[in-house]
Amino acid sequence: MAKVVVALVAVVFFIGGIAARHISLWIWIPVVILVFLEVMHGTVMQNLRRCSRLRAFYERGLARLDNTWMGTGETGERFLTASHLYARDLDLFGKGSLFELLCTARTRAGEQALAGWLFEPAAADEIGARQVAIVELRERLDLREDLAVLGESIRAGIQPDALVAWAEGEPLFSSSAEHIAATALAALWILSLAAWAGWGWWLVAFGVSLVNAWFGSRYRERKGSLVKPLEDSARDVGLLSEVLARLEREKFSSAKLVALQGKLAAAGAVPSRVVERLRRLVERLESRRNPFLKAIDPFVFWTLQLSFALDGWRKKFGPALRGYVAAVGEMEALTSLAVYAYEHPDDVFPELTDDAPCFDAQGFAHPLIPPSRAVRNDLKLDGELQLMIISGPNMAGKSTFVRAVGTNAVLAFCGAPVRAQRLRISRLAVCASICILDSLQGGMSHFYAEIARLKQITDVASGSAPVLFLLDELLQGTNSHDRRIGAAAIVKSLVGSGAIGMLTTHDLALTQIADLLGTHAANVHFADRLEDGKLLFDYRLSPGIVQTSNALDLMRSIGLEV
Repeated sequence: MAKVVVALVAVVFFIGGIAARHISLWIWIPVVILVFLEVMHGTVMQNLRRCSRLRAFYERGLARLDNTWMGTGETGERFLTASHLYARDLDLFGKGSLFELLCTARTRAGEQALAGWLFEPAAADEIGARQVAIVELRERLDLREDLAVLGESIRAGIQPDALVAWAEGEPLFSSSAEHIAATALAALWILSLAAWAGWGWWLVAFGVSLVNAWFGSRYRERKGSLVKPLEDSARDVGLLSEVLARLEREKFSSAKLVALQGKLAAAGAVPSRVVERLRRLVERLESRRNPFLKAIDPFVFWTLQLSFALDGWRKKFGPALRGYVAAVGEMEALTSLAVYAYEHPDDVFPELTDDAPCFDAQGFAHPLIPPSRAVRNDLKLDGELQLMIISGPNMAGKSTFVRAVGTNAVLAFCGAPVRAQRLRISRLAVCASICILDSLQGGMSHFYAEIARLKQITDVASGSAPVLFLLDELLQGTNSHDRRIGAAAIVKSLVGSGAIGMLTTHDLALTQIADLLGTHAANVHFADRLEDGKLLFDYRLSPGIVQTSNALDLMRSIGLEV
């Protein structure tokens, strides 16, 4: 409103000066005030946008604490592959997934790094280094705030693989003479226009235009191969530059974080300035879409001159970009896990042991279930007790229990805190057959998809790393006789290879498998009870085989006559 008022005053001064045939110097006063207000207004609007992003950052944090976060963050579905041995089974990606709960990364590189950590267990020393780094980052609230408000958008669109591939491409312009020739011809064209305007030498202008058009056409293919990939993959290079600048200012003490900062400084140049230079070139490149500039581009070589500059940047700094992107990705993945640790102070870091195989947990629960609703259980699997066969009625918690074991193992192996009072775990290859999907297009039945997954699991178990296998309702796509024989053979093979794990079942015939394995297997169960016509569950793991069934009660509860 102040700008409008001052502008009206300036107009009044100007009109009055025209009427008096004398423009007073007083008109500069409202003009100067208007410029000052414009600068102030821009600063205010910038601060408002920053506060808006900061507010959104805390709102998402509160949503995670209130368990209303599902569907509001990055789901990571693009990382999901059907062939992975536990990603779909443990709900690592998708709406309401572990990835959506964990991920607060601003760049695609950070999202990609976090997804990679969930996919592959790290080595023991790397896990320990990540744990120390997460403890340090957990209290760096200012750093997390600053990273959250960088850039103009909530989530970034940087495609790290495409950007790195562009940066590491072969040089397209090897001669400095080409750059000099383009500059000289552009200047000559402008002078020819001046000669046309001043002395009417239109033939000179026409001739120079033809020469420039011919010269530019010789570079059309090379220019396009350089510019087009960059336009597609580096829309948010500015955000990468800002993230780098913020990380460069931070002082770290943990070995992992210091090493990541060292990677950024390894190339000798300041990474944020290097990427900022690329950002400015990209911004100038986008200006070629201006209709006026587009019309004269064939004669002044605006795009070609920028192509020379981009190619020069790529020759000098291109090889270092991979390291920049990787370091930023790791730093953001660590920050995401630090946010999770900050918001879940009761979760603990697991103790890694060399006594393989081992999964020894006290008071553990599923991290995707709010702590106020989660029921905690204990579990110990090792070389003595390798298999638990879990029986129980529908909705009693068998599948959730199995998923809780696998999900906490994944968190442990990526360096994050786990939802437990204590967890002692050795390095294990997690394998699951919980959420197996058939394929109409692939002509694959559910049963065939399941046995194909089981073959993958047994192949992994025959390797050097101990396996943690999680099998839910094993071989339910066949008759009871074949199911019992097949399940017994598969489980005996896994236990014989040194694997540990669990098998859930409704078919009580499968509980007999424990007798075949002696002390290496045990039957446990979840139970229910009927009170006042309602089924109640306590979700507590108990020893022995379940003695109740609720299938008919559940059918009657929804109105089916049985």
